[in-house]
Amino acid sequence: MPRRHHQRDSGASAMPSQRQLRVGELVRHALADMLTRGEVHDPVLEGRLITVPEVQMTADLRLATIYVMPLGGRDTDAVLAALERNKRYLRGEIARHVNLKFAPEIRFRIDERFDEAERIEKLLRTPAGQRDLGNKTDDDS
Repeated sequence: MPRRHHQRDSGASAMPSQRQLRVGELVRHALADMLTRGEVHDPVLEGRLITVPEVQMTADLRLATIYVMPLGGRDTDAVLAALERNKRYLRGEIARHVNLKFAPEIRFRIDERFDEAERIEKLLRTPAGQRDLGNKTDDDS
């Protein structure tokens, strides 16, 4: 009986492996702990609460894309610039906390899912959205 070989799609739609997810979570926790404890000595980052909702790892675990969002969504450009300035230090600390063969390169992105979720929530609350969901609004009575 012939074996079927499944080829993984190399596009963005390919699901990450369990290993990628696990390493991404380890990197996320390590960075979140450093930011919470104030280990990054930068005037922009000190005293700010920064959420790290997700870290996506490449298949070879050499690149970590770290999604961040400052509390309230304010000063995203300044926070991103501060993280970029401290990238070398952060990479070294992540390498110390996460046991990998190679320390992953890191890049920071602002997590825009919060904005997208808010936009969808607003759409669902409109009269047209309520009508499509089958809920009665004041306009329907």
